[in-house]
Amino acid sequence: MRYHHLGIPTTLARAGETYVAACKMYCTDHADNPFGIQWMRYEADCPLPELVKTVAHVAFEVDDLAAAIAGQQVLIEPNRPSEGVTVAFVLCNGAPVEFLEFDADDQRKFR
Repeated sequence: MRYHHLGIPTTLARAGETYVAACKMYCTDHADNPFGIQWMRYEADCPLPELVKTVAHVAFEVDDLAAAIAGQQVLIEPNRPSEGVTVAFVLCNGAPVEFLEFDADDQRKFR
């Protein structure tokens, strides 16, 4: 597991947001700051769990998403919100945790 970003829910629009249609949400680029902070703003009809929309989450890049979520309480099943990445969320001590598995040729990995 490698740290990827810290996702923080917000209701304020921020410069440089990207719209993720599959999730009905906006997010900033985690790579535009040295700590991987990503602001997440959700539309009213966003289908994601309320916990994910209201509590900050930590995200880790993994090589094997299935292995990372095995035995965990899954909040969001593995899905592809955008090309090149598969994500899932689990619950850990009351907080959401995101795992991301990038396709081998994807360049969005946190470096």
